[in-house]
Amino acid sequence: MPCPKCQSPFETIIFHDIEVDRCVNCKGLWFDMLEKEDLLKIEHSETIDLGNEQVDPKYRDMREIDCPRCHQPMIPMVDKDQFHIRYESCPTCYGTFFDAGEFKDLKEFTVTERFKQMVHTLSSNISRGG
Repeated sequence: MPCPKCQSPFETIIFHDIEVDRCVNCKGLWFDMLEKEDLLKIEHSETIDLGNEQVDPKYRDMREIDCPRCHQPMIPMVDKDQFHIRYESCPTCYGTFFDAGEFKDLKEFTVTERFKQMVHTLSSNISRGG
């Protein structure tokens, strides 16, 4: 299965019996359905992500890609809690692709990010008259 961004092969990474595919070139991560959700619950699972210093900016900005599993166009997504995290999701097989560094960032939900989320929620409620 080739990487949807750079077309290089994936290598299999196993963390707590969960197999994830990592691109040998751009270091992006492919998660089959529910693998990401399972790994988010496991302490230190962010170690499978080698970090964003591995990413060539041309791959990070690439948003129109096809699913490496079922070859359908993937949908650009934004994390509901950390709006700066952008990834791609397949509407057919429910797999997700994260550029290197994005999964690690997703696991590191900082106090500052929690505060920004709280302010955003409060300002949305105020603007709706709530």
